[in-house]
Amino acid sequence: MSPLPSKFLIIQTAFIGDVILTLPTLQALKQHFPDSEIDFLAIPAAQNLLETHPALSRLLVYDKHGADRGVAAFLRLAHTLRRRRYDAVIAPHRSLRSALLAWRSGSRRRIGFDRSAGRFLLSEVVPYPPNLHEIDRNLRLLAPLGLDPEAGRLPEIHFTREDHTAVNFWMEQQGISRLRRICLAPGSVWATKRWLPERFAELAGRLTHEGYAVVLVGGAAYQEITRQVAKTAGAPLYNAAGRFTLRQSAALLQAADLLISNDSAPMHLAVAVKTPVLAIFGATAPALGFYPYGEHDRVIEDKQLACRPCGSHGGHKCPIGSFDCMRNISVENVFKQTLEMLDKADVE
Repeated sequence: MSPLPSKFLIIQTAFIGDVILTLPTLQALKQHFPDSEIDFLAIPAAQNLLETHPALSRLLVYDKHGADRGVAAFLRLAHTLRRRRYDAVIAPHRSLRSALLAWRSGSRRRIGFDRSAGRFLLSEVVPYPPNLHEIDRNLRLLAPLGLDPEAGRLPEIHFTREDHTAVNFWMEQQGISRLRRICLAPGSVWATKRWLPERFAELAGRLTHEGYAVVLVGGAAYQEITRQVAKTAGAPLYNAAGRFTLRQSAALLQAADLLISNDSAPMHLAVAVKTPVLAIFGATAPALGFYPYGEHDRVIEDKQLACRPCGSHGGHKCPIGSFDCMRNISVENVFKQTLEMLDKADVE
């Protein structure tokens, strides 16, 4: 009998949402190989989220668009990976660069998807089924290791005491620590995945009238969008965009009754902390496998448009110039479904 593998590397250098959806794979791997070392290669933006995870032995940060850009930095990283002598490398990220890193690591077992741009560099290729959630697709990468983890696992975020202290102090400062709170996440990297800011603003005003404290969330890149929403709302909103780390943002979402979000990272953070999500999908579609995964989560979309989805990530501009996928989603519909979700949560 061959010895059990004892040192693993997971490569996921895509967006924050992709990293979150890879956490169940990390968790399942550690559960089945509790004495193993598991390293994780990710972008700098994911460091705060990953650095406290107990399943990780070592976090490797790859600033591929910044300090580590270029061939020389790539080769230095590959040399570092080779020195770690991994028994197996798992690459959920389907880029050629990720497959190249797996190959250059020197590991004999390099596991990835058949849709990887560098699948010819992998030793074991797993089908990428189109009809599954991304969490469950990623879990399938453990099959070559003899594992069959149960589907439906959720990501885990591990907070520090300071994370909760920072969030609680801010809520007390804002005077909302004893109010019911709804978070809105109006940002996204891709413009075609953003519901109209003026509609977020109108929705926020209506929710404030219902007695909820409305908190705007998102990274520093979305401060302009959240300022626009807050200015237009005609009601007092609480803007937390850019104020907190990723873990602290997750703690803020954990303290909310509901998150209303575009198809973006806050949606996946809320799922991880089991806060109900009402997600608004435009250019993308739940069928791609990146929908909110919680038991009581909902998605609002225009299912009648033949042009959807127009891409796996969305884009910076509507390809046909109409942007009907978002324009056809009314404030009234989102408001109605929000109240339904809140009422159902109260009953339960």
